[in-house]
Amino acid sequence: MTLTELKYVVAVAEARHFGRAAERCFVSQPSLSASVKNLEEELGVTLFERGKRGVFLTDAGEQIVAQARRALEEAERVKTVARQGRDPLKGVLRLGIIHTIAPYLLPDLVAALRRSAPEMPLDVEENTTANLDRMLKAGELDAVILALPYEGPGIESVPLYEEAFSVIAPAKHALARKKAVAVEELDAGELLLLPVGHCFRDQVLDACHEFSRPPEAGRQGNSLETLRSMVASGLGVSVLPATALTARHANALVKAVRFSAPCPVRRVALASRRGFHRPAALEKLVGAIRGLDLPVTPL
Repeated sequence: MTLTELKYVVAVAEARHFGRAAERCFVSQPSLSASVKNLEEELGVTLFERGKRGVFLTDAGEQIVAQARRALEEAERVKTVARQGRDPLKGVLRLGIIHTIAPYLLPDLVAALRRSAPEMPLDVEENTTANLDRMLKAGELDAVILALPYEGPGIESVPLYEEAFSVIAPAKHALARKKAVAVEELDAGELLLLPVGHCFRDQVLDACHEFSRPPEAGRQGNSLETLRSMVASGLGVSVLPATALTARHANALVKAVRFSAPCPVRRVALASRRGFHRPAALEKLVGAIRGLDLPVTPL
């Protein structure tokens, strides 16, 4: 049994005619007919009923043609994988990214990659660090963008950038009138945080040790944008990274105030499995991120 024989069988099933099937496959009718007959003999079943009214699939033929189509599709996928192996910038790149980075990096990153690597679409998984770590190590993702520190056996990371944190407060809040805010000036009772499991929450609490106690019920938001809206409503204050404070995300009801030195920061990196077979794709991704106009310090 060969792929060519399967191709001929599918062609006859679709054309319902040996002559037209042969024309479609660019072979002579005797050659195609002989190949189909050889396959029938090998399988020990009749695939087609041949008569004056045309060519019809037998019950066994229906099932075999369906399987033949799947086999031909899989064979084409093998060729696709091979083409991607020859050109690492062709084919889907499975990228994981944490919730507090995705909305502020992806729009510009996708646009940049469409220009520099148009045949490398991103299949994006937005999730927590713990889940992305599991998926990367299981081979379900090719690379992940997250905040450092991050390490593990068989994992390598490329630092991308460092970004500062700022306090956000309601526009009429006392903190909104300051040029800079010291960590000690923040009131733990006003602080709005992400839920447990988000690394950004941990980074904020690491920078502000006095806030390590759990926040009161109702003082958590499931995303940075939810926190921004809660601040805008006057519920309290929060902390956002610089990439979440660009003009496109501005809210007139919220004022961002920088921290006084030493300013809390986070370092963002691209992590992948050591020896990933498309290093050029990762290099293109790193280059695209570093080339974006972001309010960060490249690393």
